[in-house]
Amino acid sequence: MKTIVINASPRRKWNTAEIMKSAAKGAESVGSEVEYIDLYKLDLHGCMSCLICKKVGSERCKCYWRDELSPLIEKILSADCLLIGSPIYLYEPTSHYRALLERLIFCILSYDGGNYFEGKVNVGIFYTMNAPRKYFDKMMHPYLEQSEALFGMLNGEVKVYPVCNTLQVNDYSKYSMAMFDQEDKRKSREERFPIDLKNAFEIGAELSK
Repeated sequence: MKTIVINASPRRKWNTAEIMKSAAKGAESVGSEVEYIDLYKLDLHGCMSCLICKKVGSERCKCYWRDELSPLIEKILSADCLLIGSPIYLYEPTSHYRALLERLIFCILSYDGGNYFEGKVNVGIFYTMNAPRKYFDKMMHPYLEQSEALFGMLNGEVKVYPVCNTLQVNDYSKYSMAMFDQEDKRKSREERFPIDLKNAFEIGAELSK
Protein backbone atom coordinates (compact mmCIF):
# COMPACT_ATOMS: atom_id res chain seq x y z
CA MET A 1 0.00 0.00 0.00
CA LYS A 2 1.10 3.54 -0.75
CA THR A 3 -0.26 6.64 0.98
CA ILE A 4 0.37 10.23 -0.07
CA VAL A 5 -0.06 12.73 2.76
CA ILE A 6 -0.34 16.41 1.83
CA ASN A 7 -0.24 19.44 4.10
CA ALA A 8 -1.94 22.14 2.02
CA SER A 9 -1.35 24.82 4.64
CA PRO A 10 1.39 27.46 4.29
CA ARG A 11 2.26 26.78 7.94
CA ARG A 12 4.46 23.72 8.26
CA LYS A 13 4.39 23.28 12.03
CA TRP A 14 0.93 24.25 13.22
CA ASN A 15 -2.59 22.79 13.36
CA THR A 16 -2.97 21.34 9.87
CA ALA A 17 0.58 19.99 9.77
CA GLU A 18 0.13 18.29 13.15
CA ILE A 19 -3.13 16.69 12.02
CA MET A 20 -1.57 15.44 8.80
CA LYS A 21 1.48 14.03 10.57
CA SER A 22 -0.84 12.13 12.90
CA ALA A 23 -2.78 10.79 9.89
CA ALA A 24 0.55 9.76 8.34
CA LYS A 25 1.46 7.83 11.48
CA GLY A 26 -1.88 6.07 11.27
CA ALA A 27 -1.14 5.01 7.70
CA GLU A 28 2.31 3.78 8.73
CA SER A 29 0.79 1.78 11.60
CA VAL A 30 -0.98 -0.51 9.11
CA GLY A 31 2.14 -1.00 7.00
CA SER A 32 1.49 1.56 4.27
CA GLU A 33 4.44 3.26 2.60
CA VAL A 34 3.95 6.97 3.34
CA GLU A 35 5.20 10.06 1.54
CA TYR A 36 4.56 13.39 3.33
CA ILE A 37 4.48 16.60 1.29
CA ASP A 38 4.24 20.26 2.29
CA LEU A 39 2.35 21.60 -0.72
CA TYR A 40 3.53 25.18 -0.21
CA LYS A 41 7.12 24.11 -0.81
CA LEU A 42 6.26 23.33 -4.44
CA ASP A 43 6.33 25.69 -7.40
CA LEU A 44 2.85 25.19 -8.86
CA HIS A 45 -0.10 26.68 -10.71
CA GLY A 46 -3.74 25.85 -11.09
CA CYS A 47 -4.90 24.34 -14.38
CA MET A 48 -3.44 26.30 -17.34
CA SER A 49 -6.05 24.96 -19.82
CA CYS A 50 -3.37 23.69 -22.20
CA LEU A 51 -5.74 20.76 -22.99
CA ILE A 52 -2.87 18.40 -23.79
CA CYS A 53 -4.48 15.84 -21.47
CA LYS A 54 -7.52 15.88 -23.78
CA LYS A 55 -5.71 15.65 -27.15
CA VAL A 56 -6.37 12.60 -29.29
CA GLY A 57 -3.50 10.17 -28.79
CA SER A 58 -2.27 11.70 -25.54
CA GLU A 59 -1.71 9.46 -22.53
CA ARG A 60 -4.70 9.78 -20.23
CA CYS A 61 -4.69 10.55 -16.50
CA LYS A 62 -1.58 12.69 -16.78
CA CYS A 63 -1.04 16.43 -16.32
CA TYR A 64 1.42 17.70 -18.92
CA TRP A 65 2.15 21.13 -17.43
CA ARG A 66 5.83 21.32 -16.49
CA ASP A 67 6.00 22.33 -12.85
CA GLU A 68 6.43 20.57 -9.53
CA LEU A 69 2.77 19.61 -9.23
CA SER A 70 2.64 17.28 -12.24
CA PRO A 71 4.89 14.59 -10.68
CA LEU A 72 2.81 14.77 -7.49
CA ILE A 73 -0.37 14.14 -9.48
CA GLU A 74 1.23 11.02 -10.96
CA LYS A 75 2.14 9.83 -7.47
CA ILE A 76 -1.42 10.35 -6.24
CA LEU A 77 -2.92 8.44 -9.16
CA SER A 78 -0.57 5.50 -8.55
CA ALA A 79 -1.20 5.48 -4.77
CA ASP A 80 -3.79 3.61 -2.75
CA CYS A 81 -4.67 6.47 -0.44
CA LEU A 82 -4.54 10.28 -0.42
CA LEU A 83 -4.72 12.15 2.87
CA ILE A 84 -4.93 15.92 2.41
CA GLY A 85 -5.45 18.71 4.91
CA SER A 86 -6.07 22.42 4.54
CA PRO A 87 -7.06 25.36 6.73
CA ILE A 88 -10.24 27.16 5.73
CA TYR A 89 -9.67 30.71 4.50
CA LEU A 90 -12.77 32.77 3.60
CA TYR A 91 -14.97 29.65 3.50
CA GLU A 92 -12.59 27.72 1.20
CA PRO A 93 -9.47 25.58 1.46
CA THR A 94 -6.20 27.27 0.48
CA SER A 95 -5.34 28.35 -3.06
CA HIS A 96 -2.71 25.57 -3.31
CA TYR A 97 -5.32 22.97 -2.33
CA ARG A 98 -7.61 24.32 -5.06
CA ALA A 99 -4.79 24.29 -7.61
CA LEU A 100 -4.06 20.64 -6.86
CA LEU A 101 -7.75 19.74 -7.04
CA GLU A 102 -8.14 21.47 -10.42
CA ARG A 103 -5.15 19.78 -11.97
CA LEU A 104 -5.78 16.34 -10.46
CA ILE A 105 -9.43 16.10 -11.44
CA PHE A 106 -9.23 17.81 -14.83
CA CYS A 107 -6.63 15.37 -16.16
CA ILE A 108 -8.86 12.36 -15.35
CA LEU A 109 -12.12 13.96 -16.48
CA SER A 110 -13.34 12.76 -19.88
CA TYR A 111 -15.12 15.24 -22.15
CA ASP A 112 -16.46 12.22 -23.99
CA GLY A 113 -18.39 11.48 -20.84
CA GLY A 114 -17.29 9.96 -17.55
CA ASN A 115 -13.88 9.38 -16.10
CA TYR A 116 -10.61 8.14 -17.60
CA PHE A 117 -9.25 6.94 -14.25
CA GLU A 118 -9.66 3.22 -13.65
CA GLY A 119 -7.70 2.89 -10.41
CA LYS A 120 -8.90 3.31 -6.85
CA VAL A 121 -7.58 5.84 -4.35
CA ASN A 122 -9.19 6.31 -0.94
CA VAL A 123 -9.25 9.96 0.15
CA GLY A 124 -9.22 11.54 3.59
CA ILE A 125 -9.90 15.30 3.68
CA PHE A 126 -9.06 17.24 6.83
CA TYR A 127 -10.10 20.86 7.37
CA THR A 128 -8.78 23.07 10.16
CA MET A 129 -10.55 26.31 11.08
CA ASN A 130 -11.21 28.90 13.74
CA ALA A 131 -14.98 28.37 13.50
CA PRO A 132 -16.87 26.16 15.96
CA ARG A 133 -18.29 22.84 14.77
CA LYS A 134 -21.91 24.02 14.61
CA TYR A 135 -20.94 26.89 12.33
CA PHE A 136 -18.96 24.56 10.09
CA ASP A 137 -21.86 22.12 9.78
CA LYS A 138 -24.45 24.81 9.02
CA MET A 139 -22.55 27.46 7.05
CA MET A 140 -19.38 25.93 5.64
CA HIS A 141 -19.79 22.26 4.88
CA PRO A 142 -22.74 22.59 2.45
CA TYR A 143 -20.52 24.94 0.43
CA LEU A 144 -17.58 22.48 0.45
CA GLU A 145 -19.49 19.34 -0.49
CA GLN A 146 -19.28 19.95 -4.23
CA SER A 147 -15.48 20.04 -4.25
CA GLU A 148 -15.35 17.04 -1.90
CA ALA A 149 -17.48 15.08 -4.35
CA LEU A 150 -14.86 15.59 -7.06
CA PHE A 151 -12.51 13.32 -5.12
CA GLY A 152 -15.06 10.58 -5.69
CA MET A 153 -13.71 10.43 -9.24
CA LEU A 154 -10.74 8.59 -7.75
CA ASN A 155 -13.17 5.67 -7.26
CA GLY A 156 -12.37 5.11 -3.59
CA GLU A 157 -13.88 5.94 -0.23
CA VAL A 158 -13.93 9.64 0.70
CA LYS A 159 -13.91 10.69 4.35
CA VAL A 160 -14.12 14.27 5.62
CA TYR A 161 -12.98 15.38 9.07
CA PRO A 162 -13.26 18.96 10.40
CA VAL A 163 -10.92 20.26 13.11
CA CYS A 164 -12.74 23.22 14.62
CA ASN A 165 -12.12 26.12 16.99
CA THR A 166 -8.36 25.95 16.53
CA LEU A 167 -5.72 27.99 18.33
CA GLN A 168 -4.29 30.41 15.76
CA VAL A 169 -1.29 31.75 17.68
CA ASN A 170 0.35 31.18 21.04
CA ASP A 171 -0.05 34.78 22.24
CA TYR A 172 -3.13 36.66 21.04
CA SER A 173 -2.00 39.88 22.77
CA LYS A 174 0.58 40.38 20.00
CA TYR A 175 -2.10 40.51 17.29
CA SER A 176 -5.25 42.48 16.52
CA MET A 177 -7.64 39.59 17.12
CA ALA A 178 -10.12 41.01 19.63
CA MET A 179 -13.02 38.89 18.33
CA PHE A 180 -11.36 35.71 19.61
CA ASP A 181 -11.29 34.50 23.21
CA GLN A 182 -7.76 33.25 23.83
CA GLU A 183 -8.74 31.24 26.89
CA ASP A 184 -11.50 29.48 24.98
CA LYS A 185 -9.10 28.75 22.13
CA ARG A 186 -6.45 27.44 24.49
CA LYS A 187 -8.98 25.26 26.30
CA SER A 188 -10.08 23.80 22.96
CA ARG A 189 -6.44 23.17 22.06
CA GLU A 190 -5.83 21.33 25.32
CA GLU A 191 -9.06 19.37 25.48
CA ARG A 192 -10.25 18.86 21.90
CA PHE A 193 -7.14 18.89 19.73
CA PRO A 194 -5.71 15.65 21.20
CA ILE A 195 -9.00 13.95 20.23
CA ASP A 196 -8.66 15.36 16.71
CA LEU A 197 -5.11 14.01 16.48
CA LYS A 198 -6.30 10.57 17.58
CA ASN A 199 -9.15 10.60 15.07
CA ALA A 200 -6.78 11.66 12.28
CA PHE A 201 -4.52 8.74 13.17
CA GLU A 202 -7.45 6.33 12.99
CA ILE A 203 -8.71 7.70 9.66
CA GLY A 204 -5.21 7.47 8.21
CA ALA A 205 -5.01 3.85 9.31
CA GLU A 206 -8.51 2.95 8.10
CA LEU A 207 -8.13 4.43 4.62
CA SER A 208 -4.61 3.00 4.16
CA LYS A 209 -5.44 -0.63 4.96
